[in-house]
Amino acid sequence: MAHQKIQAPKGVSEYFPDRSNLFEHVRDSLIAPAKKSGYQLIELPVFEDTDLFRRGVGESTDVVSKEMYTFEDRGGRSITLRPEGTAGVMRAVIEHGLDRGQLPVKLWYSGQFFRAERPQAGRYRQFYQVGIEAIGLDDPAIDAEVIAIADAGFKSLGLSKYRLEMTSLGDAASRAAHRIELLKFISGLDLDEATAKRAKINPLRLFDDKREEMKSNMAKAPLLMDYLNAESSEHFNKVLGYLDRMNVSYVLNPRMVRGLDYYTGTTFEFVHDLLGAQSGIGGGGRYDGLMQELGGQALSGIGFGLGVDRVLLAAEAEGVINQDAFVSDLFIIPLGEEAKKMALAIAHDLRAQGKVVEIAFGDRGLKGSMKAADKTGATYSIVLGESELNTSTVELKHMKSGKSSSVKIDSLHQHL
Repeated sequence: MAHQKIQAPKGVSEYFPDRSNLFEHVRDSLIAPAKKSGYQLIELPVFEDTDLFRRGVGESTDVVSKEMYTFEDRGGRSITLRPEGTAGVMRAVIEHGLDRGQLPVKLWYSGQFFRAERPQAGRYRQFYQVGIEAIGLDDPAIDAEVIAIADAGFKSLGLSKYRLEMTSLGDAASRAAHRIELLKFISGLDLDEATAKRAKINPLRLFDDKREEMKSNMAKAPLLMDYLNAESSEHFNKVLGYLDRMNVSYVLNPRMVRGLDYYTGTTFEFVHDLLGAQSGIGGGGRYDGLMQELGGQALSGIGFGLGVDRVLLAAEAEGVINQDAFVSDLFIIPLGEEAKKMALAIAHDLRAQGKVVEIAFGDRGLKGSMKAADKTGATYSIVLGESELNTSTVELKHMKSGKSSSVKIDSLHQHL
């Protein structure tokens, strides 16, 4: 009886060759500027105590109210697959006392995250992010550096058709003053029950409502940026000044609300217009009360999360990424047992010197092996037969042009 094939669950992003080469390149390019800025790796569990996200991300968010994968484990504990990165990083920083040492604590992470969303282009139930967090100092220069690190990652991939949108969500006093006026304004609107409930927990959420009637309802709503007190205003203007100095261009978007409740002050999003509805490729902001909310010190932090899946789609949409960069330097075709021993030795040495080398296995004939070399897209190939072993000389063939040159085996590295 033939067994039925099992398929991946719906809405997960999977990567396998050749596209996984592109995925890996995007992920590593987004992480590189953080490493150059002194951020260090933190590896976290993909599931946490459900309370961490309830308290950390916020009850009014779609993430917590509708999108979390939450289940009871065998011990009867409520466990949730991580829907975002910052809350877990904060939990680890508090638990392991990282905030008791040198500040700011500068960390980077990458991995899978999970949200029970309706899958569509660029929106997955399992998706990949890289992120950074700088925790412990409330310095506008750190805000600017964090934003510049994300921007540098996008630029290193050759992306140009994106924009950085900026706003400030102010400090607690600014938000309180704005909240009074916003609630007054909202009380004059005719809202359905679910929206009214959301507005009660966090009225800013209504700016994030994508429905056309809500957009026109909120068109004249009071904007938080008009209620920033002197301190919040000064902090935000300094951030913008530092970005100007680093030539990081941005536009102000006073109606921006991020999908997580913990943001305060500097808040930002990178938007790519070639991606359709799911146009956000990354974003973040400062979160002043989060650490205290999770039982730690009253320290501020700022960070971002960048969507690797979407950045890859953006790079493909702009045509700035292709497979040619991920091929082997050399493909070795051995003919016979002695040649195979020699091929393994040559490959071993060249790999130790940093070259990417493949061997034709399986004792295929010359014709079959040349086809295999062609398929790998390797830059060069050599054939090892009896005469090559006797003379220690090979014909180094450039695969694209078809040109060959005689090369001594022990000088292969220089010629590659």
